[in-house]
Amino acid sequence: MWTDNETAQDFLNFGGIAKTVAEIIEQAQSRPISISVSGAWGVGKSSMIKLIRRELAARSCGQQREPSVGESGDPGRFIFVEFNAWLYQGYDDARAALIEVVASTLAKEAEDRKTGVEKTKDLLDRVNWFRAIKLTASSAASLAFGLPPTGLLGELWGLGKRVIVDGVDQDAIDTANSVAGKATESATGLIKSKKAMSPPKEIEALRKSFEDVLKEMGVTLVVLIDDLDRCLPETTISTLEAIRLLLFLEHTAFVIAADDQMIKHAVKRHFQGVDDDLVINYFDKLIQVPIRVPPLGTQEVRAYMMMLFVENSSLDSKEKERLRSEVCSQLSRTWQGKRVDLKFLRSLNDKLPDELIARLDAADRLAPLMTSATGIAGNPRLIKRFLNALSIRMSMSNSQGVGVDESELAKVLLFERCGDPKAYLELIKSVTESDDGKPAFLVEWEQKAIAGETAERKAPWDDPFIAEWLRLPPQLGGRDLRGALYVSREHTPLITPEDRLSAEAADILEALLEHPEMAGSIKDRLVALPRSEMSVIMDRLLGRARQEQEWGTPPILDACMAVASADAPQGQRLSGFLKERPPVQIKASIVPKIADELWSKNVFDAWNDDEEIVKPVKNAIKARRGNGHISVK
Repeated sequence: MWTDNETAQDFLNFGGIAKTVAEIIEQAQSRPISISVSGAWGVGKSSMIKLIRRELAARSCGQQREPSVGESGDPGRFIFVEFNAWLYQGYDDARAALIEVVASTLAKEAEDRKTGVEKTKDLLDRVNWFRAIKLTASSAASLAFGLPPTGLLGELWGLGKRVIVDGVDQDAIDTANSVAGKATESATGLIKSKKAMSPPKEIEALRKSFEDVLKEMGVTLVVLIDDLDRCLPETTISTLEAIRLLLFLEHTAFVIAADDQMIKHAVKRHFQGVDDDLVINYFDKLIQVPIRVPPLGTQEVRAYMMMLFVENSSLDSKEKERLRSEVCSQLSRTWQGKRVDLKFLRSLNDKLPDELIARLDAADRLAPLMTSATGIAGNPRLIKRFLNALSIRMSMSNSQGVGVDESELAKVLLFERCGDPKAYLELIKSVTESDDGKPAFLVEWEQKAIAGETAERKAPWDDPFIAEWLRLPPQLGGRDLRGALYVSREHTPLITPEDRLSAEAADILEALLEHPEMAGSIKDRLVALPRSEMSVIMDRLLGRARQEQEWGTPPILDACMAVASADAPQGQRLSGFLKERPPVQIKASIVPKIADELWSKNVFDAWNDDEEIVKPVKNAIKARRGNGHISVK
């Protein structure tokens, strides 16, 4: 099993991107910088944040790695704040929370470094004031769009707007001092006593206090924002407003990991009625350097899966790290035609455990489908979840004593996750209705797919994914899949035909399957069954009949004819089934066998008209007609 959390382990050669971001921050030389790391859900943005921090920490301390907890040494040129807005959603104002987390981190660092302590105290007082008046995202929106806020906070913001728009006005300042004082009084215990200022001046003083602290400490504050695209629009905007408050201060760098499309959606939802250009401008003004996490190709997907298996193997930690480093190095050269595959891993270590080799081989084969299948599309998080699901099902198989081959189960699971749902239901039906649990209809398709030949497949089996899936080993057409489906019943229950029958009907079905030649002796029992159960029984018999390769007088025909004689609609079904048999399978001996049945006329007519039906069959039909049998006229 693998945890679904971010990691600082680089399995995808993302270290190159992390180094680029670190270099951009370093080259800024304490000038303000804002960087976005964008990408869809699950592509590794959170892990990228971890890698960026590790790279900066190594550069800051003159080391090749981030210092361990409790390790002494150079405190470094960077102070890091990791902020997850999603954790505060519904519990706190994200804007106030971010500013408070930053200030608290600076205060602790100042104490540890024994510099800037007094300035951080002033900073904390101003942050407390900021939290006391509860500057919410809605107030910010009101101010930005000229809407009149309400209440005490609205009064503050209205006065602030007057100062901003109309210039410094002593009466406005005096009034703002009075209102701010009321806010201070209403927030007893939150802030220390200090002279209130107008909101614009207070906010500017807050920004200057941040800058003074950072300048005196001689550090760059690196704020790493994660999971912003998981938040509701209100929380997203609140965090962005806080970022904007601290943005473009000297000695600051912001790295924001989020799906840029989700952010733009949040801006549009929050500021209703704005056009797309304003939405884009809002985001672009916040972000100076946009970086997108690249989508994974087959090489990256294969490498990722292999390294996940290496991580969970019995190899020692040094060997795992060596293999990881070599794989990342190889990935950086894939544009030159280099490959990361089982052969490459074995060239690095020719004594890999057999169990690990088997898993690496599975990763080698699964990678193309994991990359192209729409249900996974090379997404690292979805790949990890797929492998976890496979691991859980194998554990269930072992604990319940169900013998299931892992490669067989992986192929079934892949089809369940990425294939057409209707096709998956047909696969289940084929397995449950066969005597041996084998989906025999897959045999020909798999053979043709492996040979590179095209097989005609009707919907829902005409999906391009299925063509790739059929080529994937092992071939399932000749395998008993009942065990695999038993441990895979998360979404679809296994309902065999017998499960839909009464005890009497199930007993009759069992007798017809085991002794079809004795079908004539149970006709009376068949007639007494409801039509719905008769249909289920015929389904099961025809499933068995499809396994026959010659249609003369196979025993299963007796069973089918017994059901057809008991229920006329089942006779029409049997007629349709026989007409669909390949002409090469039809033998002359079947003609007298079915000639007396009313439904046989349509069968004989179809065979007579089929040029591929052999002459002995047609001659037998002609002979029966010559004898005056009504059913074949």
